[in-house]
Amino acid sequence: MRTETEHTIYLKDYAPSPYKITAVDLDFRILADTTRVRALLTIEPQAETAPGTPLVLDGDGLKLSSVAIDGAPLALVAYAADDNGLTIIEPPLRRFVLETEVTLKPEGNLKLMGLYRSSGTWCTQCEPEGFRRITYYLDRPDNLATFKVTMTAPRDLAPVLLANGNLVGQGDAGDGMHFAVWEDPFPKPAYLFALVAGDLGSITDSFTTASGRKVDLAIYCEHGKEDQCLWAMDSLKRSMAWDEKRFGREYDLDIFNIVAVSDFNFGAMENKGLNIFNDKLVFAQPATATDADYENIERVIAHEYFHNWTGNRITCRDWFQLCLKEGLTVYRDQEFTSDERSRAVKRISDVVTLRSAQFPEDGGPLAHPARPDQYREINNFYTPTVYEKGAEIVRMLATLLGEAGFRKGMDLYFERHDGEATTIEAFLAVFAEANGVDLEQFKTWYLQAGTPRLTMSDSYDAVSQTYTLKLSQETLPTPGQLTKQALVLPIKFGLIGPNGSPMGWSAVSGGEVRDDMIVLREASAEITFKGIANKPVPSLLREFSAPVNLDTNLTQDDRLFLAQHDSDPYGRWQALQDVATALAVDAATGKPWSDAAVAGLSRAMADTLANKDLDDAFKALALGLPGEAVIGRTIGKDIDPARIHEVRNALTKAVFGPLGRDLLIAYTNLSSTLPYQPDAASTGRRALRNRVLALLVGSEAAGASALAASQYAEATNMTDRYAALTILGSAWTAEAPTVLADFRTRFTANPLVFDKWLMVSALAQDEGVLERIKAILAAPDFPKSNPNRLRSLLGSFVMSNPAQFTRPDGTAFRFITDVVADIDTRNPQVAARVLTGFRIWQMLEPQRREAARSALTALQAGGKLSRNTADILARMLAE
Repeated sequence: MRTETEHTIYLKDYAPSPYKITAVDLDFRILADTTRVRALLTIEPQAETAPGTPLVLDGDGLKLSSVAIDGAPLALVAYAADDNGLTIIEPPLRRFVLETEVTLKPEGNLKLMGLYRSSGTWCTQCEPEGFRRITYYLDRPDNLATFKVTMTAPRDLAPVLLANGNLVGQGDAGDGMHFAVWEDPFPKPAYLFALVAGDLGSITDSFTTASGRKVDLAIYCEHGKEDQCLWAMDSLKRSMAWDEKRFGREYDLDIFNIVAVSDFNFGAMENKGLNIFNDKLVFAQPATATDADYENIERVIAHEYFHNWTGNRITCRDWFQLCLKEGLTVYRDQEFTSDERSRAVKRISDVVTLRSAQFPEDGGPLAHPARPDQYREINNFYTPTVYEKGAEIVRMLATLLGEAGFRKGMDLYFERHDGEATTIEAFLAVFAEANGVDLEQFKTWYLQAGTPRLTMSDSYDAVSQTYTLKLSQETLPTPGQLTKQALVLPIKFGLIGPNGSPMGWSAVSGGEVRDDMIVLREASAEITFKGIANKPVPSLLREFSAPVNLDTNLTQDDRLFLAQHDSDPYGRWQALQDVATALAVDAATGKPWSDAAVAGLSRAMADTLANKDLDDAFKALALGLPGEAVIGRTIGKDIDPARIHEVRNALTKAVFGPLGRDLLIAYTNLSSTLPYQPDAASTGRRALRNRVLALLVGSEAAGASALAASQYAEATNMTDRYAALTILGSAWTAEAPTVLADFRTRFTANPLVFDKWLMVSALAQDEGVLERIKAILAAPDFPKSNPNRLRSLLGSFVMSNPAQFTRPDGTAFRFITDVVADIDTRNPQVAARVLTGFRIWQMLEPQRREAARSALTALQAGGKLSRNTADILARMLAE
């Protein structure tokens, strides 16, 4: 196998650069077909730098025109330039200014890294290593420098010129050109550099900080789409206010700009003062955006804004520390959404995301610690483990320290490390110091891959009125880590008495127990509670206080009791999930379920639907059966996704078929003629109504598919229309082809809504889905270079349609590997992400497993692959 570069980078090899760039002055001359970049870099040798030490700068795909030091051009023998960078053989051992000039071709940059052009707009993406595609530089996060940027461009092509920081100058440059000068006074690594030039519309607003400073806000977009940016602007202002209140963080520049672009490998990017967004995370209006779109926009706007302090003002020393900024900032955006909406619903939603995205990664060939100790391609470590598991680690820290203790640690973190590029060790050290605790064992969460399994058994002694919990933890081997250490597990809990009320106790022995939390630090512990008058039912892992798999000796009746009486919403939801999962696993592995067990779950679902004390959004989650992927992971090996799909459909009919009348009444009662609003209450009502509709169709209730088709046709907002489309398309009812065709006709001119059509097309469960996907991809007008379109079609198929993706004849496997090889020639990041859909292949039954292996090995043998894709492939096939 040939790749772009064969190399592995190790954390243990980290060393500071012998030189530091302290100030950057960039001059961009942007023309229709080329861009010239002139860079003046103020460089200082470090105290330990030996005379004659070369200066090695990163570069990628640059056409070098000139090199000079302190204004004097360098002789050819004084430097060397190649595809990987620029080396100054023997630079001065004093402060000096290096001047380079390079030429770029943004129009042809299909990798969408560095400077590229999207729908006529010039923009940049530099994280993690894209700045080297703009100019020669120390492209590493521990080099922080101030930036001044001058941009000159044709006024007709680019009347808007934006960069990081504050606008300090602008004017006419003659010959139809104009210029703008931006200065960012805060030192930053190159990955946070941003530039945008184009003909864009905008909306503007302002925010007054807690100290009374006025900050000018603007969101830029394609002309004609300004009205779709209003929700994003509202979300930004609420984010700014929340960060001041919750973490005491005030914005520091005079300007904050957001730009929406249509071609973007990421969701968004937190560049200092100039956030560049994938337009799907900015545009929203009721006719074209769903409730989920509104919430995602709110969440990601907040996430990128919060990075101003947790990512920009304090950044990571090296890319191994990526979760330092991402995990922490995901935690912060989760807390923002929890405060803005429903904390209970948000927590359950985050758990669903974690289990569907991160747990499979932790249990497969791509498993890695939240802070890896090696990588071949850093782009492949922007993963659910870094983001979602990273956030869970921060959440556990907050749980262990309490709200006040966590805030003390965060305040000290901002005070001590502002303006620095730092590490996980430094992050934990401030919390340890601020709270007088030892977090050395807790650090293992960052260093150890895999999802721990927490096992519980219990016993009760009526004579002594004691209740005993036995707890043990185990983490299975993962690639490169065969031996695992015990972790610190904060286990929130409650004991519930026979009448459904919480039980107290007079004393405890055998473990570390706080008021509502057991802290398990060893491989096992036996904890005895005294003064327990009756045998309780334990509610463990409340609020999902640790990211583990939980095995208990609870019976189905115990779980149904929790579903009715647990005061923790997560606990109620999880109890229903556990009952349904157990039934599905039994059926999928040849153990028929009992009618009584199914009837018990059906009654519990009916009680949940009828309970007036539960909010609609919670009910929508509670009435959902576990996904096929969750059932498959619970089985663990030799899984048959088609069989799991059949079983889940059968369970839906068995549980919800008897509730048809109740579901229909609820569906009717939840209808509304009020204008669309994206508030929590309205969103919850629509979520429950659409869940009920899905259950009616899934249980094959009489007239249900016609009801869904009617909702599709009569819907006054995209949430209800898309829900009906998804329900019909996924089940592939008789109405599905008609509504899919209508949806495409209605919205073919809107790329973001077209993505929704692509996703539903990829989720269909009929045998014709693969041929339809092939036809869509082969259409001459399909935009094969747009990441959103590719992710919507191919990503949805490989990640969310396991029964069809894992066909036993291997046709889907071979199709995807062929497509990955093609995409890889244009955009390696997208190709590598699609390939991660194979992460479950080792869990499949033998025929499917061999078909997957054959497709992967054929891809490996097929020729040159990018470093991104070759890295994922090698890890996927490693024994």
